[in-house]
Amino acid sequence: MSTYGDRIKLAVFGESHGAGIGCVLENIPAGFEINMDKVYAQMARRAPGKDKTATPRLEKDFPEIKSGILDGVTTGAPIVCFIENTNTKSGDYSNILDKPRPAHADYTAYVKYNGKNDIRGGGHFSGRLTAPIVFAGAVARQILESKGIKIAAHIASIADVEDERFNPVSVNDELIDRLNTESFALIDKNREEAMRAAVEAARQGLDSVGGVVECAVTGMPAGIGGPLFDGIEGKLSQALFGIPAVKGVEFGAGFESSKLRGSENNDSFEYKDGKVVTTTNNCGGILGGISDGMPIIFRAAFKPTPSIAKEQKTVNLSTGENTTLEIKGRHDPCIVPRAVSVVEAVAAIAVLDMVMI
Repeated sequence: MSTYGDRIKLAVFGESHGAGIGCVLENIPAGFEINMDKVYAQMARRAPGKDKTATPRLEKDFPEIKSGILDGVTTGAPIVCFIENTNTKSGDYSNILDKPRPAHADYTAYVKYNGKNDIRGGGHFSGRLTAPIVFAGAVARQILESKGIKIAAHIASIADVEDERFNPVSVNDELIDRLNTESFALIDKNREEAMRAAVEAARQGLDSVGGVVECAVTGMPAGIGGPLFDGIEGKLSQALFGIPAVKGVEFGAGFESSKLRGSENNDSFEYKDGKVVTTTNNCGGILGGISDGMPIIFRAAFKPTPSIAKEQKTVNLSTGENTTLEIKGRHDPCIVPRAVSVVEAVAAIAVLDMVMI
């Protein structure tokens, strides 16, 4: 399945080195004005080839709208977006046709699809497939903003270099608006130099690094979501784990809450300006799978980019022998900066789906 959602449905199609990639976004109501300049701005934040922390593969990532938006307004029909692949170098993958790359989906896809999967650039498993997801999220977030719901994310860490965290009880609009425009989104810009140094050290060593993206959803009314398998954590996690390289998700205090006592972890209630709020937000704005009206705070952990230039051990599926592999091509030494807009996008899609229900 390459689809997501109960009410708002997103289907993603294409392969990294195919003719193009795209998505179909269904059940978007008619009559919403979509600012395409804002859509293009989000696409540009994710697009490759513009920074030394990213792959030099330069793609314009221009979304061609085939249906669903007319004169900047949604028509009620499925929104179909197509993005042409214009800068493929499939020859870079000729030496891995029968040698699965460590930590990639090459081997598992080979088994599942009997060797018929498109291995070039990772095929349908490639991070390139996040481009149409960002498009869909850019549309979804504009609809959410009309309802007073805003979303922003930042680089929480790269390797062992950490950014400041969101204030869990109050994320102001000024910070959200700033982060939404940045390609290297940080709360504390003074951390950027050390992060870039960590990425560059890995690149020079023919290696890569991972990190964490933290995201906040504000303006979410209390009462959205449901218990057990219909909770916000589950819905968001399903969407987040659809992003290639995500290996962990936590909400609020997350794993750190396991070290606390109940008296420390519990978020006390109080009335403030006639509204029920919590004095802290260790639960991340979610209780029993349902929003409590506080900011929804979560973090997604990204593994290091698996495509590295160092020689690695693998197997030859044709000969049944052990062998080694040197990966050629253009790859991100760190995907975390570009992943920020992707995390925001899937959050927007997931939240809009729950709000519409």
